[in-house]
Amino acid sequence: MSFGDSNNPYGQPQGQQQPGYGYPQQAPQGVPPQQGYGYPAAPPVSPYGGGGYPGAITEMPGSVKAARVMLFVIGGLQMIGVIFGVLGALSIAAAKEDPTLKSDVQFQQIADMSTGAVWIATALILAWGVFAIVLGAKFGSGGNGVRIAALVFGIITAILGLYPFVIIGLAHTVLAILVAVFVGKSDGAAWFNRNKHAQY
Repeated sequence: MSFGDSNNPYGQPQGQQQPGYGYPQQAPQGVPPQQGYGYPAAPPVSPYGGGGYPGAITEMPGSVKAARVMLFVIGGLQMIGVIFGVLGALSIAAAKEDPTLKSDVQFQQIADMSTGAVWIATALILAWGVFAIVLGAKFGSGGNGVRIAALVFGIITAILGLYPFVIIGLAHTVLAILVAVFVGKSDGAAWFNRNKHAQY
């Protein structure tokens, strides 16, 4: 039997050429090529990067970055408040030493209470500002606890900005509301709940 024989049932069908030795066979037209053996197909690309695996966010979303900056701004405003508090307490203490006011018993009593209240308020302002700055610094490595703390901080700051510090607290209120909104959004939740095995 010969492969060239047209009557041979085991031979090469007529009209087709045998592929050359060393050359890969091509699929017939209209038939999609099959996946070869070897490496598997790559996973789909994630919009946040990280190779397409769920939760592998590698870059902080823009809204979370904005919330972080706003926390730093709130901290800076608090430090300005601390400066004014210290100056106010020192001014009251200096007024107490004024010879014309030393004989005024009512002023001395008010000044004694005011000085203590101003120092306490200054300490609270300082603590709230430090908390805002530390909270903003934790945005890079913190988890869902930092997100919840930022939400609570934003809500409390917004309320305090409305009452009792209405006039000077307006900037705090706007910034605090934006912080709460930005960390409460879905991309904020995705950032704080991301895989922490890789530090950023």
